[in-house]
Amino acid sequence: MNFLTEPVEWWLEPFLSNEFMRAALWASLLTVVATSVVGTWVVLRGMSFLGDALAHGVLPGIAIAFVLGVNTTVGALVAALAMVVGINVVRSHSPLPEDTTIGVLFVGFLAVAVVIMSSQAGAYAGDLNRFLFGSVTGVDEADLVRQGIAAVISLVGVVVFYRPFLVMTFDEVQAQMLGLRPRLAHGALLVLLAIAIVSSFEVVGNLLVFAFLIAPPAAATLLVRRVPFTMVTAVALGAVSAIVGLLVSFHYVTAAGATMAAVAVVVFFIVLAGTSIRRLGVRLEV
Repeated sequence: MNFLTEPVEWWLEPFLSNEFMRAALWASLLTVVATSVVGTWVVLRGMSFLGDALAHGVLPGIAIAFVLGVNTTVGALVAALAMVVGINVVRSHSPLPEDTTIGVLFVGFLAVAVVIMSSQAGAYAGDLNRFLFGSVTGVDEADLVRQGIAAVISLVGVVVFYRPFLVMTFDEVQAQMLGLRPRLAHGALLVLLAIAIVSSFEVVGNLLVFAFLIAPPAAATLLVRRVPFTMVTAVALGAVSAIVGLLVSFHYVTAAGATMAAVAVVVFFIVLAGTSIRRLGVRLEV
């Protein structure tokens, strides 16, 4: 119960006394901004499976970048964009449902990643673990700059495409009739999603970024209705999850990325329980 009896030492001292914790805090908050604003549209449009597929689809790019000795972020971004293009191409030329297309590409990309990683396991296991599960306490200035750029791109993207995103979320035919070019908007959303995921795997890891992409926006949709307020609420909930997760990780020596992701999911269930109790109370009063 030190977080109650010794609030300064528990809540503030880790950030005041440790530079790596301050860097981790900034990296986490920038990640929250990028994932929450894009994740809001992913949740509203029911694209969670796509988000999960893209999160895993960057793995072949990371593995190939290791083999070639190039920047892993570049490899991850190329792989994510390749998956985005593949989804759009197959979607345009196949009568199959979109989730089937995503599933096929998801399995294909993941299989390629496993093959490459298994052949390089002896030499790169440690580094690959860092990308799979995150290394927020090891971020440097270049990582912060990259994440800041991704956060700005995400914010600008959702502002520029706000109207097409909003209309096609509820009625894609109406978006087409209004000349909002829903296919272009859908492609733009996929690119923003890819950027948010690629910029985040350094912080929470490739396998855990999905939690930050979905949990805070999902909790926010339970609390507010208007989309701009949903984004702001999602960022706030994600920031709380990141801060609490970092502090728990610091004090109890747990994996930072996994702890932050777990806190984000716990926050979602707390919000879900609170809203369910509130709805039950309203029904009883009626």
